[in-house]
Amino acid sequence: MSKRASRFQRLCALAGQGILLLITSGSLFAVLFMFYFVAADAVPFFRDTAATKEFFSSTRWYPSGSPPEFGAMAIFFGSFMVTAGAAAVAVPLGVFAALCLSDILPFALRQLAKPVIEILAAIPSVAYGFFALVIFAPLLQEQGGSLLRLGTWIIGLPLALLAAMIVSDLATARCRPRWRWPVRIGVGLLLALAGAALLMLVAGRLGQVKISSGTNALNVSVILGIMSLPTVVSVSEDALQAVGRELREGSYALGATRAETLLRVVLPAAASGIGAAVILGVMRAVGETMVVWMASGNAAHVPDPFWNFLEPVRTLTATIAGDMGEADQVTGSARFHVLFVMALCLLAISFSLNLISQWAVSRTQQRLRGQ
Repeated sequence: MSKRASRFQRLCALAGQGILLLITSGSLFAVLFMFYFVAADAVPFFRDTAATKEFFSSTRWYPSGSPPEFGAMAIFFGSFMVTAGAAAVAVPLGVFAALCLSDILPFALRQLAKPVIEILAAIPSVAYGFFALVIFAPLLQEQGGSLLRLGTWIIGLPLALLAAMIVSDLATARCRPRWRWPVRIGVGLLLALAGAALLMLVAGRLGQVKISSGTNALNVSVILGIMSLPTVVSVSEDALQAVGRELREGSYALGATRAETLLRVVLPAAASGIGAAVILGVMRAVGETMVVWMASGNAAHVPDPFWNFLEPVRTLTATIAGDMGEADQVTGSARFHVLFVMALCLLAISFSLNLISQWAVSRTQQRLRGQ
């Protein structure tokens, strides 16, 4: 090869690397520009020390009052509340569904079930909001106790049966082969009956609950959990599939049962991917606007007691979306800048979650490599 051709190839390689670097850096510049744009309008609010202290310590949110009050602690609590509720719905169901898709269901049924789950991600958030406001909220208000009782059975019974199967499998793993199946069936039946009795007690208590308003934190948490479910299921299932058949077959060859293989081999190996799935699902719930704006009740107060999901709440995203139209008419006022402070807090939360997920992934990879 001539020197001219070799020089031309090096120049093409450098040009390609430069183009790829620019494309990759575009997302970084976009994030930095977003932080700068939001922070530039948030900084003027922090110049008022008294307003800043009130923002982070008071629950009185009256931005159009005279004088205005900007206590956002209740709004932060509302965001945390609905995010925790959505995670409680999406994470266990999503991880269990991913386990079923990857290691339990037959291949033909898996090929049918996974696209159906992923279709949920294609539904617009405003459609979820209309469903929460027009259908789910009236049902909660009129038949809240019956829905809570039914939901307890729908969610609790499969989880109880799965837990009974796993525990019985683990408990009988060291039994003699001739006694293994009789003991496993007996232990599984006892655990299933105990779980059914507990569910019956809990469902009976929840069936007596009266709900005064269907637009509340429970409504939003359930809908946000359903919206986050496709992300958790898809990413977790991909992580479980990436573990490979070799680890599973090696575990079976050493005498481990399916439950031992899932709990002690597959899940630890896929922990980083499952952790990323959980973080992505939580971020989906944190950043959602339409559903919480339409179905949360938009009441800027801390529920009494604070864990009561049957009361209306207000979130950061709903406050920004609802108040920006009025605040924009008085651009430069404290009411305008405080919304950018909320947006900056949302960006900081999302950035922190990303850092935590990256740290968790790196720690898991180091542990698996034995470092």
